[in-house]
Amino acid sequence: MKELSLDLSANTGSDRGSIHGFFDEKFESVVDEFVRNFKEREEQGASVCVNVEGETVVDVWGGRMHPKQDADWQADTMCVVHSVTKAAVSICAHILMSEGRLDLHAKVTDYWPEFGQNGKEDVTVEMMLNHTVGLSAIHDPLPDGAFLDFDFMAQTISKEAPSWTPGTRHGYQMATYGWTVGELVRRASGVSLGEFFRQRLGEPYDLDFYIGLPETEHHRVSRMLRWAPKKGDPVSPFTVALLGSKESLQYVALLNNGRHKTDAPESYSTEYGAGGGIANARGISGMFKPFANGGEDLVDRVTLERMCAVSVAGQDTTLMSPTRFSLGFMLSMDNRHREAGALETIIMGKHAFGHAGAGGSVGFADTECHLGFGYNMNRMGAGILLNERGQSLIDETYRCLGYTTNEPGYWVR
Repeated sequence: MKELSLDLSANTGSDRGSIHGFFDEKFESVVDEFVRNFKEREEQGASVCVNVEGETVVDVWGGRMHPKQDADWQADTMCVVHSVTKAAVSICAHILMSEGRLDLHAKVTDYWPEFGQNGKEDVTVEMMLNHTVGLSAIHDPLPDGAFLDFDFMAQTISKEAPSWTPGTRHGYQMATYGWTVGELVRRASGVSLGEFFRQRLGEPYDLDFYIGLPETEHHRVSRMLRWAPKKGDPVSPFTVALLGSKESLQYVALLNNGRHKTDAPESYSTEYGAGGGIANARGISGMFKPFANGGEDLVDRVTLERMCAVSVAGQDTTLMSPTRFSLGFMLSMDNRHREAGALETIIMGKHAFGHAGAGGSVGFADTECHLGFGYNMNRMGAGILLNERGQSLIDETYRCLGYTTNEPGYWVR
């Protein structure tokens, strides 16, 4: 492994921090792309970690934390990874299914009797995982602080009427997934969502990834720099719909949140499974490593196949763009041909499954090349999928592994 130490502030006249870490020289171009993100793509602070065949081949970090924190990004710095958290929740559900404690085809009411009202009586576990349940938004205004109260939100979800007949179409559960699937994890396991994740993944695999961060670790969290649109920037159909009407599904799905502030200390400690996870790239890639290498003792072969098999594809009712999901995970989505396609695209391998987070964080496993990948950053980009910074790191990783083209919509050798 080659050691990296690079001063980003040299000849710039400003304190931009430095980049540190280790990498296998075969993957040096991934590190070059990481450095380029700082020099050319306005990266503030970030980390990327790659493991192949169970061995770490890239582990680098650098830059600065939020300007108000006035500190360098350290080896153990973390930040909110938004919807990458959904992958952690989905993994918990798949572990329970592999153990026979959660049945994919059972009715949700078998585990959560109160859920069976207002047209949800026949909803299955599968519909919760693949975004076909119709619970992309809560329509009645939520009180302040609602997202901080797991019990309240689970009760609210149980009473909500779906926006369409469950199972007839799919629509991304942007904010609700942490309670639809998260409550199933809690009911089937007998412990809270965050506790189950900690017991089965966090502690055994020594992951810097938390759904509910202990206060003793808050000092390691970098605050986020929100994306600020510039004139002429592409705008996704989702954003157009959101800005067009406060009655739209898109507006309600994103902004009926009880004034929730994801990037705040009280939120760090909350088990917000749709988007409140706190991690760094090492924690993200480490979470996916077991599944890139056969599932180890966490899931059986059938469950692992389900994790990467297409469950739904086509026009997404919430995002208003074509999406592809397995049971709880994003698959490679190629919308580069669309006007705002870069905001609606994530290109991985054909056998990869994972999740992007709003602003650009991402993690996934690829069972073909036994790849576990993680990237997080504190300067958000546009959209809720990837931007050039994260996608460039993924692309270079696949090139280093001998993949030659992503023209089919996924990387192939």
